[in-house]
Amino acid sequence: MASQDQFQRFIFEHSQVRGAWVQLSESYQNVTQQANYPDVVKKLLGESLAASVLMSGTLKFEGMLSLQAKGDGALRMLMTECSHDRYVRGLAQIEGATGDGDTLDQLLGKGQMAITITPDKGQRYQGVVPREHHSLAECLEDYFVRSEQIATSLILFSDDERSAGLLLQRLPGGTEPDDDLWQRVNHLASTIKPEELLALDSEAVLHRLFHEEEVRLFDPDSVNFRCSCSRDRTLGALKSIGPEECYSIIDERGDIEMDCQFCHAQYRFDRNEIDQLFLGHSLH
Repeated sequence: MASQDQFQRFIFEHSQVRGAWVQLSESYQNVTQQANYPDVVKKLLGESLAASVLMSGTLKFEGMLSLQAKGDGALRMLMTECSHDRYVRGLAQIEGATGDGDTLDQLLGKGQMAITITPDKGQRYQGVVPREHHSLAECLEDYFVRSEQIATSLILFSDDERSAGLLLQRLPGGTEPDDDLWQRVNHLASTIKPEELLALDSEAVLHRLFHEEEVRLFDPDSVNFRCSCSRDRTLGALKSIGPEECYSIIDERGDIEMDCQFCHAQYRFDRNEIDQLFLGHSLH
């Protein structure tokens, strides 16, 4: 039976070529069922989730990797995140009509795409993703070449039930045989069909593509949906709004209600809690 919601790294023995595979089902549906997304947006959201998992697996850090795009098109914002322990979440914001055949550029219009790495310890880093291609995979491949100087191939697919991805990278310091291997495995990977990557488990996919190569698989990691929102984080957001705006809402409505856009968790704060937030104690 096909694996679901798993991430797995692999390497081609005796070379500087590595790879990773991901397949999402339940976690993908947990994300996309948060809103009534058009099919074309749902597909892009699934591809972005798979990409976030694959990219987080190439980094040695504890923290969060997020992929975010903003534009002036019908798709105003797209955001997916994956933590080092493979927890994902994501959302899209839509204002306007979308077409089934819309490309990434048509959906987003003018705007920017970025990858943000937020370690648990250390400095936050953000890199701009070039938007000179029609697909998310091609844009991210360009990012790795320009920002990381690492040759990268990405294949991303998504349907109504699953999203999946395959990543290949050639690390610096390779030899001439690595050139041949890199060309060969890229050609083989390009033959994978969407229904194969979305339905088959990692061993079946890698055997189908690379059965003539010496491939070593690492232990798979499970991937799960989890939102990082909390009452404390929501209070932090209110603090950034400032006391004037918060007390204005309290005076008008009696309390403040905030919903998490990722998971729709609801948080309610009364005047006492706002007093404690800004004055350090309750006035009532």
